[in-house]
Amino acid sequence: MDIAKIREDYPILDRKIYGRSLVYLDNTATSQTPREVVDAVVAGYTRTKANVHRGVHTLSMEATELQEGARRKVREFINAPSSDEIIFTRGTTEAINLVAASYGGAFFRDGDEIILSVMEHHSNIVPWQLLQRRSDIKLRVVPIREDGSLDMGVYRSLFNEHTRFVAICHASNVLGTVNPVKEIIAEAHAHDVPVLIDGAQAAPHIRIDVQDLDADFYAFSAHKMYGPAGVGVLYGKRKWLEMMPPYQGGGEMIESVSFEKTTYAELPYKFEAGTPDFIGIAALEKAIDYMTRLGVERIAAHEHELLEYTTRRMLEEIPGLKIYGTAPGKCGIISFLVDGEHHYDMGMLLDKLGIAVRTGHHCAQPLMQSLGIEGTVRASFAVYNTIEECDAFLSALKRVSEMLR
Repeated sequence: MDIAKIREDYPILDRKIYGRSLVYLDNTATSQTPREVVDAVVAGYTRTKANVHRGVHTLSMEATELQEGARRKVREFINAPSSDEIIFTRGTTEAINLVAASYGGAFFRDGDEIILSVMEHHSNIVPWQLLQRRSDIKLRVVPIREDGSLDMGVYRSLFNEHTRFVAICHASNVLGTVNPVKEIIAEAHAHDVPVLIDGAQAAPHIRIDVQDLDADFYAFSAHKMYGPAGVGVLYGKRKWLEMMPPYQGGGEMIESVSFEKTTYAELPYKFEAGTPDFIGIAALEKAIDYMTRLGVERIAAHEHELLEYTTRRMLEEIPGLKIYGTAPGKCGIISFLVDGEHHYDMGMLLDKLGIAVRTGHHCAQPLMQSLGIEGTVRASFAVYNTIEECDAFLSALKRVSEMLR
């Protein structure tokens, strides 16, 4: 790929931070947005802004077709059987909350157990804890091995007659570990247990095929895959979605309403109450087109090259550096500490040198507790990052480490 040409798609990369060229390495939190996606948002507000599914006039019909075209594009992108199984949400967090509240509320009973992993983002922990307030369910947690890979032996051992659900991330937002989700799903299905996969960190880097995975639910966010903020996707198997009650009530999700009785719309609209972010949803289609044109596998290969190069040099050149998460096949994330120096101090000083990284617990406090640390510095890569930017990051990291030492 012509990375220099690709970088022209991102005006923000021309910014100066404290007089230095921006090196943006916080892509796991959110990726930057190419011009064609931004243009789609602008076009939505300046040419086709009208509420969807509710009007017979031209603007409404155009906006509706843009949203439903995006739904079809998402179906193709993840190889779902039907567009009716694609539900638009505000992000992965809302998608997981939807499943926890709707599926969990309908099917979980006192004494039931849910299997999670210790590497889960808070968005795949707290919704299940909220469910615990309404029913006496138990969370069973799969630990990780020293390299950050999931302990599959323990995972298999946790299944029993009380196991009702599995919810696990496809890739860790801290460790970069890519979990064997096809194997995870197959094991759960052998026990007649459905599975939700948090794909927020996988969708930007891995070709997703929900039919090949046999996933019951799969969730991801647009803003991590070069798309707009505030838009997410929940894929769910039709058999579950049809049995699940609505998550929220209001307009759009109804068939008919009276004070005596309300009947609900067909899929997927039963789970899409209120006015959606139809402009952001239309822009998501452009982001998918962008990724597809570049090639998800080619994007991942480029990021892996940056990961390997930067990891090798960090270990060779930064005294006292420790990387958390070294599992084979990890995605482009490096979480690290240097000689016990505080992650926040390192992040602040790196910012003064134009380097944007993430610091803290990364919404994964249980994982940090298991690692015996408060947080890490995290650098993460995207398609527009370059070897030269890796060099700039390494040079800045050396300077900051020497200053703190």
